Amino acid sequence: MRYTGNIRKMATALQDTVQYGLRLYDNLERTDPIGLNQAVGKDIQISFLHEINCVVTGKKIKKAFGEGMSYDAFMNSPHASPSIIRPELSRIHEGIALRDFEWEMKNHMTPHTVYLAQTAGVKVGVTRNTQIPTRWMDQGAVKAIRLAQTPYRQAAGLIEVALKDFISDKTSWQKMLKGEIEERDMIELKAEMEAHVPNQFKQYISSNDELIAINYPVIAYPPKVKSLKLDKVPLIEKKLMGIKGQYLIFDDGTVLNMRSHSGYKVTITL
Repeated sequence: MRYTGNIRKMATALQDTVQYGLRLYDNLERTDPIGLNQAVGKDIQISFLHEINCVVTGKKIKKAFGEGMSYDAFMNSPHASPSIIRPELSRIHEGIALRDFEWEMKNHMTPHTVYLAQTAGVKVGVTRNTQIPTRWMDQGAVKAIRLAQTPYRQAAGLIEVALKDFISDKTSWQKMLKGEIEERDMIELKAEMEAHVPNQFKQYISSNDELIAINYPVIAYPPKVKSLKLDKVPLIEKKLMGIKGQYLIFDDGTVLNMRSHSGYKVTITL
């Protein structure tokens, strides 16, 4: 089957094995997700049509900023606000918006979770409650646990900042895609990190100790990985060996980050 459209972040569903859906847009119009799990172990062709459309405005752009935005959208859209990457910068709980009051009230003045995840090593992260477990699957986590739940974004960000002296907030995507996992007792790690939560936020520590295990549709992990960019390699014809995080893993050890190619117009043949 052949499909044409603009790439977006793959849809995920947490089951025994994560179920992936390819999301292609007709510019800004969403199409139904196309099941990708059945393509694992088979040949796949991805052809970049040398067109990029801004995911905010739909306009054709020569270069994408952030995840598929025009430069103007990247500089002005709330989707690229500094508080997206650095939650501690959010001030909407004070009635102060960095870019868009209504959007930030809806998305940042809402319960957030500080979590611990095992991707390759272990890391701390922040996400809206509504993005659990999607956030964990997008990062390629194999295990995750809630550490704290806060009523607004900045509080979660300040907890994360306090913990950065003791645990990373980054994902080693190369090790994650090679399946190199540093085994840790996540319940024990949570207890250890609780001690480092600032006193004013200890009231938000979560009593939910449920450990979520996540399995991905991967036939074999490559010993080495090399990231592909459609700008440089506009035609990919390879066997799909697995999907993890937001990456397609091919039989020669190359990988394609679908999320970072948001807005790219492609034809995909499965």
